[in-house]
Amino acid sequence: MFRTYDVPDQRNLLDQTRQGLIGEPLDRPEGALKVCGVAPYAAERRPDDCAEGVLVTATIAQGKVAVLHRDEVLAMPGVLGVFADKRMLRRPAQGTAGQAPVQDIREVDYYGQPIALVVAETFEQATHAAKALRVEYQPAGEVPFDPEAAEATPAKKPVVLGDLDEAMAAAAHSVDLTYTTEGHASAAMEPHASVAEWQDDRLTLWGSFQMISHNVKELADSLRIAPGHVRIRSDYVGGGFGSKLGISHDAVAAAIAARELGRPVRVVLSRQQVFDTIMRRSETRQRLRLAADARGNLTGIGHEAWVSNLPGEQFAEPVTQATEFLYRGESRKLAVNISRISRLTAGSVRAPGEAVGMQVLEAAMDELAEKAGLDPVELRKRNLPEALPGKDRPYSSRLLAEALDQGARAFGWQERAPRPRMRREGEWWLGMGVASAARVNMLMPAAARVRLEADGSLRVQSDQTDIGTGSYAILGQIAGEMLGVPIERVTVELGDSSLPSGAGSGGSFGASSTGSAVFRACEAIRDKLAHRLRVATESLDLRDGIASGSGREVPVTELLAGEPLDEIGRIKPGKSQRDYAQASYGAFFCEVAVNAYTAETRLRRMLGAFGFGRVLNAKTARSQCLGGMVWGIGSALTEELAFDPRDGQLTGHDLARYHVPCHADIPALEVILLEERDAAASPIQAKGVGELAICGAAGAIANAIYNACGVRMREFPMTPDRLLRHLPDPD
Repeated sequence: MFRTYDVPDQRNLLDQTRQGLIGEPLDRPEGALKVCGVAPYAAERRPDDCAEGVLVTATIAQGKVAVLHRDEVLAMPGVLGVFADKRMLRRPAQGTAGQAPVQDIREVDYYGQPIALVVAETFEQATHAAKALRVEYQPAGEVPFDPEAAEATPAKKPVVLGDLDEAMAAAAHSVDLTYTTEGHASAAMEPHASVAEWQDDRLTLWGSFQMISHNVKELADSLRIAPGHVRIRSDYVGGGFGSKLGISHDAVAAAIAARELGRPVRVVLSRQQVFDTIMRRSETRQRLRLAADARGNLTGIGHEAWVSNLPGEQFAEPVTQATEFLYRGESRKLAVNISRISRLTAGSVRAPGEAVGMQVLEAAMDELAEKAGLDPVELRKRNLPEALPGKDRPYSSRLLAEALDQGARAFGWQERAPRPRMRREGEWWLGMGVASAARVNMLMPAAARVRLEADGSLRVQSDQTDIGTGSYAILGQIAGEMLGVPIERVTVELGDSSLPSGAGSGGSFGASSTGSAVFRACEAIRDKLAHRLRVATESLDLRDGIASGSGREVPVTELLAGEPLDEIGRIKPGKSQRDYAQASYGAFFCEVAVNAYTAETRLRRMLGAFGFGRVLNAKTARSQCLGGMVWGIGSALTEELAFDPRDGQLTGHDLARYHVPCHADIPALEVILLEERDAAASPIQAKGVGELAICGAAGAIANAIYNACGVRMREFPMTPDRLLRHLPDPD
């Protein structure tokens, strides 16, 4: 039974323990394995007698597969089979429903959809045969590709408070603006891959996944077998960013082929197939209306968004998510509308909602600040509400004002020019920008086993994944701190569905949720040790393998008497999540240079100040913040999915044409970690950090571009060709 978290834990027990592990910038225990190429990723698993599979993808945008000319490729050297089973996926699962959608592989929904799997003795033979497979289609008639041309319907009930039109009409200062953002790809370094092996009626699948407990259910549902007959191993994951939340085509196809052939099958997607088939962030069009009185106090906020997805998909990019809680404004209208088009599935890409919604909101706030004659930092600070607008729920904690103040001081915000084009170095105009950061916080159901061995060493086990975020390090630090065990004597085992079900890696909830389960398991062990030492639990002190309390001091191994202590800790969200508005907060400051002749934008420096509860590991937290800021830079300046308007084909479907920022694009980034304790968020007083540092970052860059050259950019990414059309006379 999961223990619900109903009442905020005010004990702050991790502030009273004395092992000294929590918050320390410890190395990731698996780091050396990854750097040296020893850590085995899914595609590197190759059991004996393993066959190789390659997916065949559709070359029409919508219709049906009429004929697969299997016989032609089955006669080719090494080919073992051509599979087009109805159970195979044509759309990736989203990772949180617990079930895969009912699909028929013969129905084509989008260009590039997998329609068959060719299996051969070698990868080269399978690739050759997959390219040679002739397919006859029954194309559909007119196919909707353009989200602007397709009819949009409400994705959910709009939030409407007061009268926004009246607030806009009565406002002393107002803006009514429309912004657009292009779609994004997760672009994780590791491609999707699966290796399937059956023993009798039980499947073991090595894959690259974020949410193993859900993935087991999705895979079992697709294969029409019991979840207890599926074991997933995902020990190491080379990035996910949402793309590996759910099972994808390779997993189901490999499992089907392996069972029919009676031998292991490995399916690794090419980089182009990952882009074409897995997941995209929807493009958006967003209308922002802000109304303020003469002092700059917001009286109304309107945020309406238009996004897209395939027919039948429930996910709609939650663009207005942060707008609900970030600023005041008694009158408001928040709405998300969705168009149904034939492009690959839209789903969760890092920080869904806030990533693209906040960059636009923060750009609009800058325009309002200018109209109101206020410093942009001051405008944000004076519009922080006392309670959640419309629901009167208190905030569990909020360090936004502190982040703005500390960030401004550290960055030198006072040196910002009050008007555009006041600072210039040769061909370059210079400018500064600011934006708030915010990301909702979630506590998810999680379980973890902690075993204190008879020799005093410690073992932590959960199916929680580590997608490069530091789960191996953080969970070990929590357990070692709670039980007084040096970190070198702590072993963490993750990524195996046979272990207790952690929260998974998504939504920035993994560390706080599964970490809280580890905390609970350690509490149970502490109770037993205190009983054996004959002291009250609150008097127990554990450090370096020694238990002490009430004047007694005994080695833990003596209390164990040759027997280990084993506990499973569990956590489940409860009233505390409903009673408080919970989020992580921060602020961005940046300086850019804009070339007066070419419109090239160069980021010169950037700082982020972030408050997200207890810092569990300063090194991994800082790394997450740096990664988020890089994502924000990409969203601002380079990243966009481009589709051919004739057939919906994704044209930039590899890392050569989908322009993520490279080393030369990124200057020295500075991160300030603001320590706080948020007891309502989790028993360990920690909140999510992984996605926070992307949310609003692109808005800060847009505001800096305006401060540099005087151009308000409302199309993201702000590429030189788009900016060049609006540049003033350079001389």
